[in-house]
Amino acid sequence: MKPLHAVTGPRDAGPGERQEMLDRARRLIEQAAADDIDRFDVPGRGAGEDGGDGTLRPEVERIVPALQSGSLFGGVRGVLVVDAQNLQVAEANVMASLAAGLTAGSAIVVLVSEGALPSSLAKLVKAEGESHPVKKMRERDAEHWLSQAARDRRIRLDRDGAAALLQRFGSDVAALGQALDQLAGVEGPVTADHVASRFRNRPDEPMWHYADALAAGDTGQALRRLADFLTHGHPLQLLAFVESDLKRRSLAAAASTIDEFAEWVGARSDHYPVKKAWGARTATSDEDLRRALDAVARADIALKTEPEATHRVMLERLTVALSRWYRGRPR
Repeated sequence: MKPLHAVTGPRDAGPGERQEMLDRARRLIEQAAADDIDRFDVPGRGAGEDGGDGTLRPEVERIVPALQSGSLFGGVRGVLVVDAQNLQVAEANVMASLAAGLTAGSAIVVLVSEGALPSSLAKLVKAEGESHPVKKMRERDAEHWLSQAARDRRIRLDRDGAAALLQRFGSDVAALGQALDQLAGVEGPVTADHVASRFRNRPDEPMWHYADALAAGDTGQALRRLADFLTHGHPLQLLAFVESDLKRRSLAAAASTIDEFAEWVGARSDHYPVKKAWGARTATSDEDLRRALDAVARADIALKTEPEATHRVMLERLTVALSRWYRGRPR
């Protein structure tokens, strides 16, 4: 087994993806049968403790002796570096020079990164280590995960019960796993009533779920996504996202080619959001796009000036209107 591994996930990893990344990292260390395991969490760039030698922040400086020394018991030493994407250039270079000297059987270093690793470490992993990518967790992926996890726990989960769990926890597989553990004592199949009586939380999920429901013209789903989001997020965040999405759709409708559109938004033409907006460019009329943008602008003003008690009703009315304008009619 190689001594260097990178577990990389999406840049905007949610709880489900992050848990999968950490679980995969731990499995790699367990496979290496490490005697000592040290975990280091890299602080965000520009953050961290004061001090250090000027090249490494104190939190990163502590990784150095772990990379230089073997196990206290003469076996394999496990080093888990979480949030490795936050390593500064100088820190990554130092770590790469130390990791290059590792030998199989003495240590295993696992780098967990949301997004790409710093270039020096990425090159070293490509040349001497192994990469283990974790894809973005979608609700369909969570559905498959839930089915398998229920079987592993010998829990009988009926269709409505599974749907209720996914509605409560979304793609957060860590929370889904904890919920299944709590349901392990239920006699017979787990139903939607069992889920509703035990869990009151709402999933904390990306805002594009809301936009997808609008684009599908599914008002009921959009209203549910709105309620889920408002449990965890602020209404102005949602409006800013919708405004950005509408402007992207407007630019896609005005562009003559996908390459031109990609240049306007400052992204690559093969970037998923670019391809998604380009594919939907004829779904909504120019008039409906203008109406939607105007409504979002007026809602923004209302949120900042009207009493908070009116905000939820106003957002629900906006959602109903947007689900009609988003769907529009082919031109």
